[in-house]
Amino acid sequence: QVQLVESGGGLVQAGGSLRLACVVSGRNVSRLVTGWFRRTQGRERLFVAAIMRDSMTYYRDYVKGRFTVSRDNAKNTVYLEMNNLKPEDTATYYCGATSSAPSPQSEYNYDYWGQGTQVTVSS
Repeated sequence: QVQLVESGGGLVQAGGSLRLACVVSGRNVSRLVTGWFRRTQGRERLFVAAIMRDSMTYYRDYVKGRFTVSRDNAKNTVYLEMNNLKPEDTATYYCGATSSAPSPQSEYNYDYWGQGTQVTVSS
Protein backbone atom coordinates (compact mmCIF):
# COMPACT_ATOMS: atom_id res chain seq x y z
CA GLN A 1 0.00 0.00 0.00
CA VAL A 2 0.95 3.67 -0.10
CA GLN A 3 3.47 4.85 2.47
CA LEU A 4 4.69 8.38 3.15
CA VAL A 5 7.73 9.58 5.08
CA GLU A 6 8.30 13.24 5.96
CA SER A 7 11.68 14.81 6.60
CA GLY A 8 13.35 18.20 6.73
CA GLY A 9 12.00 19.64 9.95
CA GLY A 10 14.16 21.31 12.54
CA LEU A 11 14.84 24.43 14.57
CA VAL A 12 15.12 27.73 12.72
CA GLN A 13 15.07 31.40 13.65
CA ALA A 14 12.22 33.64 12.57
CA GLY A 15 12.73 34.72 8.98
CA GLY A 16 14.59 31.55 8.08
CA SER A 17 13.69 28.79 5.65
CA LEU A 18 13.18 25.04 5.61
CA ARG A 19 12.29 22.53 2.92
CA LEU A 20 10.16 19.58 3.93
CA ALA A 21 10.08 16.42 1.83
CA CYS A 22 7.46 13.70 1.60
CA VAL A 23 8.82 10.54 0.02
CA VAL A 24 6.06 8.34 -1.36
CA SER A 25 6.23 4.60 -1.97
CA GLY A 26 3.63 2.25 -3.37
CA ARG A 27 2.20 4.62 -5.97
CA ASN A 28 3.43 7.29 -8.35
CA VAL A 29 3.00 10.76 -6.90
CA SER A 30 1.53 11.87 -10.22
CA ARG A 31 -1.46 9.64 -9.46
CA LEU A 32 -2.03 11.14 -6.02
CA VAL A 33 -3.36 14.26 -4.41
CA THR A 34 -0.82 15.21 -1.76
CA GLY A 35 -1.56 17.65 1.04
CA TRP A 36 0.47 19.26 3.81
CA PHE A 37 -1.15 19.76 7.20
CA ARG A 38 0.11 20.92 10.57
CA ARG A 39 -0.88 20.20 14.16
CA THR A 40 -0.09 22.30 17.22
CA GLN A 41 -2.43 21.09 19.95
CA GLY A 42 -5.41 18.81 19.96
CA ARG A 43 -5.99 16.14 17.37
CA GLU A 44 -7.04 18.28 14.39
CA ARG A 45 -4.69 18.69 11.47
CA LEU A 46 -4.91 22.13 9.87
CA PHE A 47 -4.57 22.48 6.12
CA VAL A 48 -1.45 24.19 4.77
CA ALA A 49 -1.06 23.33 1.08
CA ALA A 50 -1.86 20.68 -1.51
CA ILE A 51 -0.89 19.66 -5.01
CA MET A 52 -3.40 17.93 -7.25
CA ARG A 53 -2.83 15.24 -9.85
CA ASP A 54 -2.83 17.88 -12.60
CA SER A 55 -0.27 19.92 -10.57
CA MET A 56 -2.73 22.61 -9.51
CA THR A 57 -1.80 23.89 -6.05
CA TYR A 58 -3.79 25.25 -3.10
CA TYR A 59 -2.68 27.24 -0.06
CA ARG A 60 -4.17 28.65 3.09
CA ASP A 61 -3.98 32.42 3.17
CA TYR A 62 -1.61 32.51 6.14
CA VAL A 63 1.14 30.76 4.15
CA LYS A 64 0.48 32.00 0.62
CA GLY A 65 3.48 33.91 -0.67
CA ARG A 66 5.79 32.25 1.86
CA PHE A 67 5.30 28.51 1.24
CA THR A 68 5.49 26.62 -2.05
CA VAL A 69 4.39 23.04 -2.65
CA SER A 70 6.00 21.18 -5.53
CA ARG A 71 6.49 17.66 -6.86
CA ASP A 72 9.40 15.74 -8.35
CA ASN A 73 7.95 12.78 -10.22
CA ALA A 74 11.35 11.20 -10.87
CA LYS A 75 12.09 11.08 -7.13
CA ASN A 76 8.47 10.32 -6.23
CA THR A 77 8.67 13.12 -3.70
CA VAL A 78 6.53 16.11 -2.77
CA TYR A 79 8.15 19.16 -1.19
CA LEU A 80 7.02 22.06 0.93
CA GLU A 81 9.40 25.01 0.68
CA MET A 82 8.88 27.31 3.65
CA ASN A 83 10.33 30.82 3.61
CA ASN A 84 10.12 33.73 6.03
CA LEU A 85 9.11 31.40 8.83
CA LYS A 86 7.30 32.84 11.83
CA PRO A 87 7.01 31.54 15.41
CA GLU A 88 3.34 30.80 14.76
CA ASP A 89 4.44 28.29 12.09
CA THR A 90 5.79 26.06 14.86
CA ALA A 91 3.99 22.72 14.59
CA THR A 92 4.28 19.11 13.57
CA TYR A 93 3.90 18.93 9.79
CA TYR A 94 2.29 15.95 8.08
CA CYS A 95 1.86 14.92 4.49
CA GLY A 96 -1.24 13.06 3.45
CA ALA A 97 -2.25 11.45 0.18
CA THR A 98 -5.29 10.13 -1.61
CA SER A 99 -6.11 9.06 -5.14
CA SER A 100 -8.63 11.88 -5.48
CA ALA A 101 -9.89 14.71 -3.32
CA PRO A 102 -12.48 17.19 -4.58
CA SER A 103 -11.86 19.12 -1.34
CA PRO A 104 -8.14 18.70 -0.60
CA GLN A 105 -8.35 21.13 2.33
CA SER A 106 -10.06 18.54 4.54
CA GLU A 107 -7.86 16.03 6.36
CA TYR A 108 -10.75 13.56 6.34
CA ASN A 109 -10.44 13.15 2.57
CA TYR A 110 -6.98 11.59 2.87
CA ASP A 111 -6.33 7.86 3.07
CA TYR A 112 -2.61 7.80 3.86
CA TRP A 113 -0.47 9.77 6.32
CA GLY A 114 3.16 10.11 7.25
CA GLN A 115 4.41 10.21 10.83
CA GLY A 116 5.13 13.94 10.83
CA THR A 117 8.19 16.13 11.16
CA GLN A 118 8.65 18.82 13.80
CA VAL A 119 9.22 22.45 12.81
CA THR A 120 10.18 24.90 15.54
CA VAL A 121 10.63 28.60 14.81
CA SER A 122 12.27 30.76 17.46
CA SER A 123 11.62 34.48 17.85
